[in-house]
Amino acid sequence: MKKETKQRFNTLFLLLLFAPIILTGQNKDGFKPTFKWNVFGQIWARYSDLNEGSLIYDEPTTEFFDISIRRLRIPISSQITPRVFAYAIFGGNNYNFKQKTFTLEVLDLYVEYKFARFLEAGFGKSGWQGLNRWNIRSAITLMGLDSPLFTLNTVEKNDDLGRLFGAWVKGQVGKFDYRLAFNRPFAVTNIPDGEVNFANNKPRVKTSTYVKYQMFEHESNKSAYQTGTYLQTKKVFNFGAGYQFQPKAMSDGDASLPETTFYDMEHWAVDSFLNLPLANDDAITAYLGYYDYGFGKDYIRNVGANNPTTGGGTDFNGPGVAFPMIGTGTSWYMQFGYAFKQTEVLKTAMIIQPNIAIQHSNWDALEDKMTVFDFTTNFLINGSHSNKISLGYQYRPIFDAVTLKQKDYKGMAVLQYQIGFK
Repeated sequence: MKKETKQRFNTLFLLLLFAPIILTGQNKDGFKPTFKWNVFGQIWARYSDLNEGSLIYDEPTTEFFDISIRRLRIPISSQITPRVFAYAIFGGNNYNFKQKTFTLEVLDLYVEYKFARFLEAGFGKSGWQGLNRWNIRSAITLMGLDSPLFTLNTVEKNDDLGRLFGAWVKGQVGKFDYRLAFNRPFAVTNIPDGEVNFANNKPRVKTSTYVKYQMFEHESNKSAYQTGTYLQTKKVFNFGAGYQFQPKAMSDGDASLPETTFYDMEHWAVDSFLNLPLANDDAITAYLGYYDYGFGKDYIRNVGANNPTTGGGTDFNGPGVAFPMIGTGTSWYMQFGYAFKQTEVLKTAMIIQPNIAIQHSNWDALEDKMTVFDFTTNFLINGSHSNKISLGYQYRPIFDAVTLKQKDYKGMAVLQYQIGFK
């Protein structure tokens, strides 16, 4: 079975790689199909002050150093005709010491048709969703060390790294940019046991939208994944609002039992984004967003990015580097970065961009508010995201398992190298 799956994957990959080449003849209108692909990855060297009671293969561990590949992406795109566009991403996350084999997944595979600038339609597996700017962001252009993961509010529960099968329409009308998506979430097999979690029923369609008003330069809507920072290259100031809704997405028990209570998943958000080149050739990137999440009564989820542990955890946070990242309640999220003009460091042209991100959440399930801080400095060689070094430190709150009050903070330090091949 594994051999057959591998053969199918290789066949699909080769078809995507070479099919556009067959189409490279010019048509009568002079159009010539285009084909693009590249590879990029993020390598982490990390020191973690682990949550109390953490285990790594049943051995109690209080601190840990590891090296891993946080993300690997192989995006492929083709403008097949003036109106038909195809896109795919192969890759994966969190390749680390806990596994010997690394699988390339089909993260995106979809096609779009352009009726006009104000109306494009597509279908397939993709990240096209609504709600806010950052649940559809470009990983390679992130300003912070990592993406604001709480915006991927169903990540790996009923989606695949934020991707779903579905259909969408999008477009730009004057200064407005909009998207409206209808996605079918993946089936959930885990059964909630008394506490609200994702329901093990037939997945209902998830409807989502996001609309933004663009004050200055317009951003491209070619891809679902929006840019994290433009540095000195683009003047952008946007205001946006979005919504997500999935009926009976959550429950407090087995979906087959009559006494089980179901909850609709209903979220909304408003946000703004600024990228402003300055007269002295420096640049500011800033973001502010407000999120209202409705998963159902007291839903909360601890998440740790690329978590190095395998179990344990005596505090509410659970093991490793996890903290209460997602839940029913409200959140403010802020980013601010300052990119200094390109200068020479160790005889190498470089843009230095220190930045900070803060998530401040009022989760219904906790007695205290939750605030996590991320501090990062980027060193962009020749001003490029394709050759970038980042130093980051995350300062996360620790909550007591009994009182649900905050009792401490712990940290995680990361050296990241991001490389892109075009």
